[in-house]
Amino acid sequence: MLRDAAAECLYWQIACIFWLDAEIMSHMMESRLLFRNDVRTPLGRLTTAGFVRVHAGVRRSALRVLGSYALVYLLEGSGHFQDANHIERRVWPGDMMVIFPEISHEYGPVQDYSWSEFYVVFDGPAFDLWREAGLLNPAQPVHHLEPVDEWLDRLRTAVAEPRAVTLAARTLEICRFLELLTEIAAPTLADLPVAAEPTWLAHACSLLDTELTRDHDLAGVAQEVGMSYETFRKQFQQHVGVPPARYRAIRRIDAACAMLQDPELTIRAIAASLGFSDEFHFSRRFKQITGVSPREFRRRLPRGSAQTHEQL
Repeated sequence: MLRDAAAECLYWQIACIFWLDAEIMSHMMESRLLFRNDVRTPLGRLTTAGFVRVHAGVRRSALRVLGSYALVYLLEGSGHFQDANHIERRVWPGDMMVIFPEISHEYGPVQDYSWSEFYVVFDGPAFDLWREAGLLNPAQPVHHLEPVDEWLDRLRTAVAEPRAVTLAARTLEICRFLELLTEIAAPTLADLPVAAEPTWLAHACSLLDTELTRDHDLAGVAQEVGMSYETFRKQFQQHVGVPPARYRAIRRIDAACAMLQDPELTIRAIAASLGFSDEFHFSRRFKQITGVSPREFRRRLPRGSAQTHEQL
């Protein structure tokens, strides 16, 4: 009885994710959920992935909004895709449809036909950044990827449930998935112009990368590259993705990560060498940037990288 209730619940969850109409629900639909994820990382998260087979489809009367990103990879059968950008396509096995959070759309097998799909639903700032960079392009929502078996295997591998369901494991999962998204968008990238890095940006980064042991005069850096501070801050964030103060903080923590691999250096000594007032201030800042404390970072290093006897 409980198993039947769980199966019915899962059935309706899949239906809600893809906004299937009651008329479609009246036809036979099979679904298999691979995982459901509630762990949100700084990059975002993969929320669900699985398979759906719809045995008979209908043309819907209205477009729907999902509220998240999704990839829908057509494995068998054929059907249609259309969205609010007036893009309408007939889709076949090997076609991958990219769904965007706010763009209404509809897709599925046409009347009396069936299809099978593999889907991944995801959201978060990393995917928004990929979209801004043109790697996820609403103007090109359908990609063709073959051979189907090979791409299905790669998709399943990219979203495989990590052995340890931790924040770090989920973050690595996002990185693997972003790498796959980049390959999917590779043909699109060939059409994007390559912008040269502004000379002022290279100079600013070189200034921010030096003298990590002291607080930097950011207004002075802006003056050095010929900008007001506010213009410099906005332009820097637009090109790099973080404001100059954050970039500087990350560079200091990068240096700390390298120093933590030396077993002869205590955390107190590293904090002092990088200009932090004390190890507590350093540890707090380190955890803000990396998500773990310096001690935990050092503990996770491969054996032999940093064996230390300090009791901190």
